[in-house]
Amino acid sequence: MYLGKTLFAQVMDFLPWKTFHRIVNRYGGDHRTRSLSCAEQFRVMAFAQLTYRESLRDIEVCLTAQAGKLYHMGIGAVVARSTLADANESRDWRIYFERNNLSLMSPTV
Repeated sequence: MYLGKTLFAQVMDFLPWKTFHRIVNRYGGDHRTRSLSCAEQFRVMAFAQLTYRESLRDIEVCLTAQAGKLYHMGIGAVVARSTLADANESRDWRIYFERNNLSLMSPTV
């Protein structure tokens, strides 16, 4: 049994999380959130992108199938489809825009 990090967690370790949290605080992304933080939403959407998920239902089914590994991937628990839809609708798009511009400008990311 392999006891190391999952490949997804290793990829996520390369991201500058301090800078991401600074951007989230600048735009108030985690203000009045109860269950899904911006960082967790980013991880879920990155997982969906890397595994070629096409819909929220597809993302939810895939995360449910991987429920035992979610903690090790940096995702707290299975994310409901409605929670993810609400987060995608209500979060400020500039958080992720700045995050992506940061990775394009930085030679280390």
